[in-house]
Amino acid sequence: MTQLKRVVVTGLGALTPIGNNVSEYWANLLSGQSGAAPITHFDASNFKTRFACEVKNFNVTDYIDRKEARKQDPYTQYAVVATSEAMRDSNIDLSAIDLDRAGVIWGSGIGGIKTFYDEVSAFAKGDGTPRFNPFFIPKMISDIAAGIISIKYGFRGPNFTTVSACASSSNAIIDSFNYIRLGKADIIITGGSEASVNEAGLGGFNAIKALSTRNENPEKASRPFDKDRDGFVLGEGAGTLILEEYEHAVKRGAKIYAEVMGGGLSADAHHITAPHPEGLGAKKVMQNALEDAHMKPEDIDYINVHGTSTPLGDVSEVKAIKEVYEEHAYNLNISSTKSMTGHLLGAAGAVEAIASILALQKNMVPPTINNENFDDQLDAKLNFTLNKTEKRNVNAVMSNTFGFGGHNASIILKAFSNEC
Repeated sequence: MTQLKRVVVTGLGALTPIGNNVSEYWANLLSGQSGAAPITHFDASNFKTRFACEVKNFNVTDYIDRKEARKQDPYTQYAVVATSEAMRDSNIDLSAIDLDRAGVIWGSGIGGIKTFYDEVSAFAKGDGTPRFNPFFIPKMISDIAAGIISIKYGFRGPNFTTVSACASSSNAIIDSFNYIRLGKADIIITGGSEASVNEAGLGGFNAIKALSTRNENPEKASRPFDKDRDGFVLGEGAGTLILEEYEHAVKRGAKIYAEVMGGGLSADAHHITAPHPEGLGAKKVMQNALEDAHMKPEDIDYINVHGTSTPLGDVSEVKAIKEVYEEHAYNLNISSTKSMTGHLLGAAGAVEAIASILALQKNMVPPTINNENFDDQLDAKLNFTLNKTEKRNVNAVMSNTFGFGGHNASIILKAFSNEC
């Protein structure tokens, strides 16, 4: 049987509602900064929800040539920008690696929804004569970010996009981890991006009553584990991780942030949008991740939870954590960084994996902000890291993401050690 390779993280990039690079993102996580504010991308005055967690102070032509940017949907622009930071951070010499063994596996829940909305709206307002932009389809499709990134860096290895709603980028990270540990690639650019803060994205989520409508106080709207939570806050952005085979990274003298230990996948098989009320899929995915990592519940110090601030989801995930971790659950730090970033949908797993890696690096656990009235359905003896960053020894982290359709993905990351 082939010995599985070790997989490490050697580069990070982030474009988020609370910071347009990794250092800004981390600083604002630690300070408990909310990214929620009134929507500026379009006139939302007729919508039930009029705020979101938008990327701020972002001018795409600061990063991408104007002509190229016009051929890309915002979800691809975000992916390219975050990946540029991660590639700089990784210090990869493209002339010194085997590009046939370097790949791109990306995640996005919907891809180019703004492009689709703009093109179809223009057609609907016309006389029925089709005048579609020739870039309509290539801008819209969910795989194009992965394609454009591979073209930019000449990566000719595995190249595709995973789609599993809010679990998409965690799926992408797990797939990348598997390809590398099975010896099918040396380096993979992975992560995810989403750009759904537009009329179609906001209107669609409003129609299923998934979003908070706390318009009078947006920065307090994302409030996981709070009794008064009323839905998630729509977010946007991108996160990129460079995954690399350990020996390959050592050989080129790479900086190593963390080691990917395992990944779990499961399905609720319950409902198209609601989580299983007893958290059965969430329980199974965490057990699968621990088994894959050859780790025990007691090995985990921090769980970056899915924690979307929805009435059902927060309760079922906590039930699952208590069943999987039993007494050790009371030794864990638990926090939801979505309280600050909002819900980045297909990019959530990537930006939360970055937060988890930095927690390992810095021995700091970012908080769950906006908890003013703790939900008494939950166990108050658990440490939800409420409202304030906590310093603690963090050696291993689990990051959970659950998506519409019942898709669950969980990743385990560990502080890097030379020992196997």
